Amino acid sequence: MEAEFDTVAEWTAQVAADLGPDYHIPAACRGSGSPAALDWLIERMGLAAGDTLLDCGAGVGGPAAYAAQARSVRPVLVEPETGACRAASRLFDHPVLCGLGSALPIADSRFDAAWSLGVLCTTPDQLTLLNELRRTVRPGGSVGLLAFVAHRAIPGDRLPDNHFPTPERLDELIGQASFVVEERLCTADLPDIPAVWTERAEKVETTLSERHGRKRAWQLAEEQSGDIGRLLENGTLTGELLILRHAR
Repeated sequence: MEAEFDTVAEWTAQVAADLGPDYHIPAACRGSGSPAALDWLIERMGLAAGDTLLDCGAGVGGPAAYAAQARSVRPVLVEPETGACRAASRLFDHPVLCGLGSALPIADSRFDAAWSLGVLCTTPDQLTLLNELRRTVRPGGSVGLLAFVAHRAIPGDRLPDNHFPTPERLDELIGQASFVVEERLCTADLPDIPAVWTERAEKVETTLSERHGRKRAWQLAEEQSGDIGRLLENGTLTGELLILRHAR
């Protein structure tokens, strides 16, 4: 996990910087959001110009930058890995805080909205993370999730750093955190990714592989990405987009 979100994050920022501004957002969204998923979240969350948006587990900051570009929101990024924090600061002009999603360094009701994309399955403190999202978003604000859920058992020697909830457990956690689900969509039902985005993302991936393919950190990150891809393809995992609101 550290390989992907720390070392490889800094390599990604270097490649994106070398390739130019058109590559910054596609590079920084690797593994954390496609245009269709982000558009769906932005629309359903009702994000508008001037809204404050917390990105919890922001990685290299691509999704937050995409939202800022699309709707002129004012994002703040919180990310536990220092390499990813440095990478996000290098590529984008948004505040970045180093911190855990389960202990956000944010005051109560500070944000109009928040999202956490592909983060829930990376921590065993899932209820705490959801509680922190509820605490930091004002009543009436929205919370977006991209959660990977498991529909059957995953062998213990595969993806040991991940904690994929079942669909039933995810719904239970959402209720325990005093949220209600306003909308949800399986990522398999999203529109195709635009060709220009795919071309830029592939250029980033190719350049990263050319520069760092022999290094263990890159190989570990690629192994994890490949495992998740195969589990999504065979239906063991699904990606679920959810819009949450405070329960009344």
